Amino acid sequence: MKENLKNKILDILNENCQHTPAEIATMLGADESLVISAIDELEGDKIILGYKAMINWEKIVSDNVIALIELKVTPQRGEGFDKIADRIYKYPQVDTVYLMSGGFDLTVIINGKTMKEVAMFVAEKLAPMESVVSTATHFVLKKYKEQGVIFTDEEVDDRQVITL
Repeated sequence: MKENLKNKILDILNENCQHTPAEIATMLGADESLVISAIDELEGDKIILGYKAMINWEKIVSDNVIALIELKVTPQRGEGFDKIADRIYKYPQVDTVYLMSGGFDLTVIINGKTMKEVAMFVAEKLAPMESVVSTATHFVLKKYKEQGVIFTDEEVDDRQVITL
């Protein structure tokens, strides 16, 4: 039952991390102390790693560039891709690093103020790494949906009314 409770709590927090333990307890028909204990365990076990707001920066800041960089790398002997990924994700510009299957090895998502800043980061920091074989940079032009959250404004019904 406790694992089932934890999974339900994770579903609720994944949808909206602002819910209080009291609200979650009410939603699940559970005791608040059980919910608090479960959340503490999930945080202690590093299952819940943090709570983050989803912000549409395009509505506030115009100088924000997001880039997805494909990296082909030579894995390190005895350490695979982990050592190179570790070096990359420590840069403050780096938002996300994924190990991939398919035509390239790592996806790196970074934030910058300009396309030139991103290009310089790739040219000066990523490309020169001894394990990096090649890079391909893609710039995000517009976000429509991220992590289940829709970024576009509500659709307006612009159909014309026809009367008879």
